[in-house]
Amino acid sequence: MKTFYTLLLALSLGTGTASASAQIAKQTVNHTIQKGETLFSIARKYDTTIEKVRQVNGLKKGEILGLGKVLKIPTNANLPHADVFTEPKQYVIKKGDTLSIIARKHHTSVTKIRKANSLRQKEILKVGKLLTIPQNPKTVKVVKAKKTASDQKLVASLSKLDTINLEKNKAQEQNTFKFRDVALSMKDQNADKCQRIISLAKEKLGKRYVWGATGNQNTYDCSGFVKYVYKKNGIDLPRTSIMQSKVGKFVKRDELKKGDLIFFDTSKQRKGYVNHVGIYIGDNKFIHASSAKKKVVITSLSKSFYSNRYKGARRPS
Repeated sequence: MKTFYTLLLALSLGTGTASASAQIAKQTVNHTIQKGETLFSIARKYDTTIEKVRQVNGLKKGEILGLGKVLKIPTNANLPHADVFTEPKQYVIKKGDTLSIIARKHHTSVTKIRKANSLRQKEILKVGKLLTIPQNPKTVKVVKAKKTASDQKLVASLSKLDTINLEKNKAQEQNTFKFRDVALSMKDQNADKCQRIISLAKEKLGKRYVWGATGNQNTYDCSGFVKYVYKKNGIDLPRTSIMQSKVGKFVKRDELKKGDLIFFDTSKQRKGYVNHVGIYIGDNKFIHASSAKKKVVITSLSKSFYSNRYKGARRPS
């Protein structure tokens, strides 16, 4: 019981500040290598150096960068005012767009967009091309908690509590509140939801692929299939794969869990933006409505076609 009150006091006085500071102090972000990129262009995009990128990824000088390979890019954070990395936005150029219009829309500058995308002066923008839009870093201030007079009185009173006499019986023990029980309960609920999502998805194995279908007559396209399965489990997703790729928490490739959404660029030209989606089911496999197979199938993520076209993952729930 004394341990419980000590924990409660620590939370009230903000002693978690040190661990939060440690998390901010050192970060990396994943970057998937695209056609035409070099270590120099990647390092410049993330305001770091070639040496740091090589060191984090164990790369040798002169080593060839493979398309689709995921690099860890180091980012710096200096306390107490830490610049926290925000993932760059992806924007598809539309008819009538200019760099000035795009920059104004995303609250950035033409110069920053040119730098992020290695664009030359007066280079013509092609409709459908994917641009990386740099985001302004967010500033996080770490403030040391101040102990008030009331906090000091609470410390003094708790220090005198060696034991608390309670009349114990079975009913009281069954009703005892434990933080551990709450954490386990939430974990069980999430695991149960993921299992329901995967179970429903597997029920649709072999169902016909139809472009634009979202479940009518048990037919689906890739994003329609994902939207259908998640909606049946209480999560409403956008209609298209590129919009679904912007929903939820970003997940690193080596931290995938069952129920995560994984995204690909399956276009022949590798245009650089998301056009396919599936549901990760564990064991390095995912289930999806395949236009090539004309049905819902399970595929290995290790298959070179999909591994090389992997664009990222999200956790919507």
